Amino acid sequence: MHYIEPFYNWRGYYVASDDSLSPFFNVEYSELQYSNKIYNFYIHPQWDDIGSETLFLKILFVDYDKKTSVIELIGEWNDAIGNDIMTMKRDVVDVLINHGIDKFILIGENVMNFHYSDDCYYEEWFDDVEDGWISMVNFHEHVSKEFTRINVDQYVVMGGELDDIEWRTFHPIQFIEKVTKIVENRLN
Repeated sequence: MHYIEPFYNWRGYYVASDDSLSPFFNVEYSELQYSNKIYNFYIHPQWDDIGSETLFLKILFVDYDKKTSVIELIGEWNDAIGNDIMTMKRDVVDVLINHGIDKFILIGENVMNFHYSDDCYYEEWFDDVEDGWISMVNFHEHVSKEFTRINVDQYVVMGGELDDIEWRTFHPIQFIEKVTKIVENRLN
């Protein structure tokens, strides 16, 4: 797992640690010192710690004019033990919402498992974005099935074309436009 880095090709467009509105403003990263673990496996030091033992993330891009953020995730999303959704909602999502972000693109190809508890934080997040939305891109089928099983899919847009986007080939604005088109077509 220590070889899996957050996507870095968009760093010329956005760096969360340089963004004064980001929850990770002024965070300093090491390229050599691996300290964060998911279970017994070290992860790359560029991932951001959100206070969860099993879920880490990286804000890859934020466009305040388009009110959109792109967040890449890694690990095990565990609401049953660690209440990861509460941690992510309070410490990351709420900060972005307070700065006008109402569209969230979550990239989940490195999320290996999901363990649910209840849907109250998903409902709260959904209510907080009012005219916006939350989308889940490239989550593994078994992870998506777990989200669907507890009806989280009533709060997020997932599945279909969103399950197979070669997002790394896009400029960040092109990626946002592609996901927005898919989401808005589905919501309309």
